[in-house]
Order: sequence, then C-alpha cells, then structure tokens
Amino acid sequence: MMIYLQLFVSFFQVGLFAFGGGYAALPLIQDQVINNNAWPSMDEFTHLVTISQMTPGPIALNAATFVGTKMGGIPGGLIATAGCVAPSCIIVTILAILYLKYKNASGLKSILSTLRPATVALIGSAGVSILVTAFWGSDAVIGAIDFARTNGLMIALFVLSVVLLRKTKIGAVPVMVLAGVLKLCLALIGIG
Repeated sequence: MMIYLQLFVSFFQVGLFAFGGGYAALPLIQDQVINNNAWPSMDEFTHLVTISQMTPGPIALNAATFVGTKMGGIPGGLIATAGCVAPSCIIVTILAILYLKYKNASGLKSILSTLRPATVALIGSAGVSILVTAFWGSDAVIGAIDFARTNGLMIALFVLSVVLLRKTKIGAVPVMVLAGVLKLCLALIGIG
C-alpha cells in the first residue's frame, strides 16, 4: 500500500510543477523516479523517454503509467497516472476562470512571458541529460565525460534525425522508426 501512496505523491508533484509541457517535465520526472526513489535506472529512464515518444499521449502521463506499472502493477500505473493528472485538472480549471476574468491585465502577460526562459532551461537540461546518456552511457556524468567512450553511431543517428526533422517535412514518428530500423540493420550486419 505504501508504494501506491509514494507513486501518487511523486507523480502529483510532477504534475503540479511540470510547467511547459512534457519535455519540461523530464527533469522533474527524473528527479522523482531516479534521484528520490531509485525506481528505474538512468538507462531504463532513457528507454522510458524513448517509449513515451513512440506511444500516444503526453510524456509525463506515459512515464507515470510506465513507472507505476513497473512498481505496483496495473493499480500502480493507474494511481501514478491519476496523481500526474490531478494537479493539471485543478490548476487548469482555476487558471481558466482567472484568465477569462483578467486576460487583459498587464501583470498576467508579464508573468506568462517570464516563465518562458525557465521552461526553455528545463527542456534544455533534460535534453542534455538524455544526450549524455545516449552518447557516453548511463554512468556518464556531465562535466566528467570520457570522450574515448563516445558512441559515434548514436551521434550519427542523432545528427541524421535532427537534419530530417529540421530540413524535411518528415514527422517525429517516421524519424524514430527510421532510426530504429537503421540501428537494427547495422546490428544485423555487425556494426553497433
């Protein structure tokens, strides 16, 4: 029973402070599930992010469901997901009421514009952590990276994916499928 409470509280906190959407929630999820509770490893967390990108729905909800199910079965998945959603439902309802009442107030516009740089920093922080894990392994630490252990294949797949996403009209899902197929083909011929 205690695990269910821990799951709910942990993901309630993620849902409560995950301003800026799914990518901004990644460092919060990482802090709750890896740093505070040591539920999955960093390697599993990287896989969780990948799976969350390939499945329908927001990253935070997919992560809550994945971690909750891993730690407490189906009831754990449902409880963690409910914990993640509850703050949003409460906050959005309150904000909708306030926004409709004060939408032309300059103070509200100022607050919303001030949150943008912090949101970008959260997204960047999560991205850097995931890149470090992908390029140098799950035990790599930012600031103490062993460049001799650089995974060139992962960097090449990353660059290819960025180019495809930025220079073509290919969406995220086809790029992820293509990267997976390329990695599988390379593994079958003995590379990577």
